[in-house]
Amino acid sequence: MNITYFLFFICIVVCTLIITYWAAKKSNTTSQFYTAAGSLTGTQNGLAIAGDYISAASFLGIIGAIALYGYDGFLYSIGFLVSYLIVLLLVAEPIHHLGKFSLGDVICARFPSTKMRWMMAVSSFIISILYLIPQLVAAGLLIRLLLDINYTASVLVIGSLMTIYVAFGGMLATSWVQIIKTIVLLGGVFLLSLIVFSRIQWNISDLIQRVEEGTVWGEKYFLAGQLFDSPIEIISLSLALILGTAGLPHILIRMYTVRDTTEVRRSILTATWIIGSFYFMTLIIGFGAVAFIGYQRLFDVDSTGNLAAPLLAQELGGDFLLAFISAIAFTTIVAVVAGLVISATTAFSHDIYHHIIKKGNSTEQEQLKAAQWTALAIGIIAVLFALGLENVNVTFLVSLTFTVAASSNFPVLLFTLYWKRFNETGAIAGMICGLITSLMLLLLGPHVMDPNVGWIKREAFHSLYNPGIFAIPAGFLSAIIGSFFAKPEPHDVFWRFYQKAHTGADAGRDEK
Repeated sequence: MNITYFLFFICIVVCTLIITYWAAKKSNTTSQFYTAAGSLTGTQNGLAIAGDYISAASFLGIIGAIALYGYDGFLYSIGFLVSYLIVLLLVAEPIHHLGKFSLGDVICARFPSTKMRWMMAVSSFIISILYLIPQLVAAGLLIRLLLDINYTASVLVIGSLMTIYVAFGGMLATSWVQIIKTIVLLGGVFLLSLIVFSRIQWNISDLIQRVEEGTVWGEKYFLAGQLFDSPIEIISLSLALILGTAGLPHILIRMYTVRDTTEVRRSILTATWIIGSFYFMTLIIGFGAVAFIGYQRLFDVDSTGNLAAPLLAQELGGDFLLAFISAIAFTTIVAVVAGLVISATTAFSHDIYHHIIKKGNSTEQEQLKAAQWTALAIGIIAVLFALGLENVNVTFLVSLTFTVAASSNFPVLLFTLYWKRFNETGAIAGMICGLITSLMLLLLGPHVMDPNVGWIKREAFHSLYNPGIFAIPAGFLSAIIGSFFAKPEPHDVFWRFYQKAHTGADAGRDEK
């Protein structure tokens, strides 16, 4: 075991546990536990949102995709960044006006029924778990690689940590872990970018020439077609990435952690600038990896490219820089899994336990106990899945998460906020059809079905790795069709809701 790596990891664990201990003293009410009682500033919340959003897939995966595939790999960065315009312009402020703790609050502000609570809670739970599993797998593999610890032990360590953060510190601890992670991540990526530039004497044309020499694609590296050979695949991926963010529960519930809509706007704008800066630097690091290490060596070490950033750090700065960048990757995973667990915990304990099982009559202490036990249960479920998927390529779960969110949550949320003719029947139809269609297209596609390396050893029913181009319209169309099978709500009911959603009039923070 390398002592430098070990000391970096211990430092991270100790610091995050101190934050959790501090936050645990303040998380005595449901408002503090679920939303930090709206105490974050817009800048702080923007940092936390960026911390929630920049996952291991972004930090490790996108850098690797750029290094191996050039232009096509950078498409992920563009999609992730543009998605925040959708959040800012369409859903951020209405969510803050209508909700209190969960997305279920927002939908039930217009369609107050047990069915809608169940649907929103189940959807949020599924999306959170789908996103959580690959983060745990990545954490386990990273710790095993650097500290030479058994994979099972690695996953158990990270699973225990995330459960502790959420069960005891709630949203406040999760937020500050994410804020610190974002600052450290930006600092590390900026440092690595500067080192890349310094090695080429700040000559961009020299870097481009090195990239062309280091990749097998030559000049084609800067053109489309190395990763996606079909325009439909590119469009499908872009749709999922751009629309999926506006349906991710762990991102949207962050609209509740600030006090007013001014801070909501500041949160999203801050997050957008941070994420944009980060993705620009991933482009530099991706170029640096292929320029200084070379395509063949990157591919031989890890064909997915996920180790491109750590390998570049080792090449340019030795073991110390490798330990620092790897520790940042670990912090990234810790912060994201904590945010996902708080999202899933809120969906169950607030929507199902408090509103459905207890019919809104549970006490603060009962809700907190339910939330803590839920966090423990989610931690166990996610760890068990991660342990079983050690040797399976689970990267598709990340893109699937965006497809599911864009196919189910986003159409229902968008129509609820803006369409007068929309009704509960359409909401249920859109949610169910979007969820089932996206999952079925994945199960019948090349991610799962492949004669050589698939979970199911047979030819896939379709060739799309990203089925959003079919799943997302299915979610929208089923919501529209379902709405015409039932009567619209009274005209004055919708306009009272619309006024509340878009102006905040009468939008008190009382229980929905």
